[in-house]
Amino acid sequence: MERSDSVASLVAAAREGDSDAWDALVERYLPLVMAIIARHRLFGADADDVNQTVWLRLVEHLGQLREPEALPGWIATTTRHECLRALRTGARVVPVDPQAASPLDRVVEIVDLEDELVAAQRHQALREALDRLPAPRRELLLLLLADPPVPYGEISRRLGIPVGSIGPTRARALEQLRRSPELRVLAATETIGMGR
Repeated sequence: MERSDSVASLVAAAREGDSDAWDALVERYLPLVMAIIARHRLFGADADDVNQTVWLRLVEHLGQLREPEALPGWIATTTRHECLRALRTGARVVPVDPQAASPLDRVVEIVDLEDELVAAQRHQALREALDRLPAPRRELLLLLLADPPVPYGEISRRLGIPVGSIGPTRARALEQLRRSPELRVLAATETIGMGR
């Protein structure tokens, strides 16, 4: 399979046991897994354990994934949970120097990392949802978010649309983003996470 295959087609082929599809999924999402592991400052055997566990969980749950396009979010969430589990397990056996900084510093550091990962997951989901939009709507939203702000007249000129249609088009694009599988899965994941 080529890297340009859609996530949905790779997931469907992997469910059927296609080893090339599995290889393509791992190749595509291994950098995401390793980046999350690195953000949690896990290295060596701990990092290897988390990496292997994430892919094992994918093998176990791939058949239950309702929206294949949500796979990147699922992988990111699973990796984050496995990293936090590894950190909790490791925290039980870490020797503490009574003259060193407070052990609570480590807890604060873990909480900060989790916040960073949630933000990274949101950013990734938004990027994927934006990629689903038709190019004109995506370009409009990106121009509206530019820093410094792009005046409506310039947006109208660049996109070839009337100034009066910018607001309604923006509203339709935002509604389409809200309905995207990536953002719906992210919202559901965060709701579940808040319930814990």
